[in-house]
Amino acid sequence: MINNVTKRKLRHQRISKKMTSSKDSPRLVVFRSNKHIYGQIIDMVKSHTIASSSDLKIIGQDKSNSKSSKIDKSFQVGEILAKNAIHKKIKKVVFDRAGYKYHGRVKALAEGARKGGLDF
Repeated sequence: MINNVTKRKLRHQRISKKMTSSKDSPRLVVFRSNKHIYGQIIDMVKSHTIASSSDLKIIGQDKSNSKSSKIDKSFQVGEILAKNAIHKKIKKVVFDRAGYKYHGRVKALAEGARKGGLDF
């Protein structure tokens, strides 16, 4: 019997095989847990993380922001991630939704990254 986490990981592997990333366009990978969301920009050629952000950093910065919704926090994570990437001279990325549906928090993170200046 296969559970939902295993199914998502299989989808992620299947999607990752088809993705091509180069030095010019690294991958923006999303991880979503029940409480938090994380985003990383990974250079697949060198196999290291270029920039990362999560809603844990947002909660730590502003206490009044802790009452906002998960979707609002996801949007802010995308904006912060885009700002960090542009600071490191990365403007174009390949979006890797990691097997999650492009809906809700994953979509909000992508829209925040686009608003922040990333191209994908």
